[in-house]
Amino acid sequence: MIPFPSRRAALAGLLSLPALAQEKKKNSAAPYPPQMDGAATEVYKKAGGVELKLWIFRPAGHTPSKQSAAIVFFFGGGWTSGTPKQFEQHCLHLASKGMVAITADYRVASRHKVKVVDCVRDAKSAIRYVRTNAKRLGIDANRIAAGGGSAGGHLAAATALLPGYEEQGENTGISSRPNALVLFNPAVILADAAEADFKVSSLAGVTERMGAAPETVSPYHHVGKGAPAAIVFHGQADTTVPYRTVEAFARKMKQAGNRCELAGYEGQAHGFFNYGRGNNEYFEKTRERMTEFLKGLGYTS
Repeated sequence: MIPFPSRRAALAGLLSLPALAQEKKKNSAAPYPPQMDGAATEVYKKAGGVELKLWIFRPAGHTPSKQSAAIVFFFGGGWTSGTPKQFEQHCLHLASKGMVAITADYRVASRHKVKVVDCVRDAKSAIRYVRTNAKRLGIDANRIAAGGGSAGGHLAAATALLPGYEEQGENTGISSRPNALVLFNPAVILADAAEADFKVSSLAGVTERMGAAPETVSPYHHVGKGAPAAIVFHGQADTTVPYRTVEAFARKMKQAGNRCELAGYEGQAHGFFNYGRGNNEYFEKTRERMTEFLKGLGYTS
């Protein structure tokens, strides 16, 4: 077990806005709304007077008849800020490997005054939109992955594991559940979990910020048999989302009979995987392992 400053400090880092300041600052540095050359854009949802978009990167020569695998990424930022541009380089790489790679916008607290449950609804809407339009987009509806970092990793996991929180008026006969997960330092435990030595019930404002009882939006609490195959990338020195939380998540996934690979990186802190961090060493390492994982599923060339 790696050392952490204190249980309360670690939990506050996961769930309070001040402790996520570093992540917010990094994600706020990129322009919003983003500009991404080479990406097609589509509006997948209108909510609260806002048009929410997808930026779609296609493989060279891609046509609707190809029916390629796809991935939808959700950015990090504590459900409060951030930009879809965070995963632009991941999308460009995966498009070069034959996938339709998409980075999605969703509502956040700073721009839209929403709760975490609203972010979950938007993420589910994005997956459902891609599956609904799969034939037109040249996507195999049975090979759609969800990915994301930190709060975006939570949203990706939420689309796979959480019941409910489907947007009213959408065709729930079309599933909002992805077929695979690619998670980067994800917040997967948002409620008390004795098995992970994790407690949040004593922290003020958690339920209000979530917009619901924390366990209802906590992916860990809804792991069961038949969950999508997952890979989790996490820094072992992460004090914003403690490493023990993803260890517990991976253990519970495997105990339920699901495939879950945990790639831990010694000495690495929160956000270590991002493009532009340092000399891109860990961006490249995690990118290659992500590609291998997806190739093993038959998603990339």
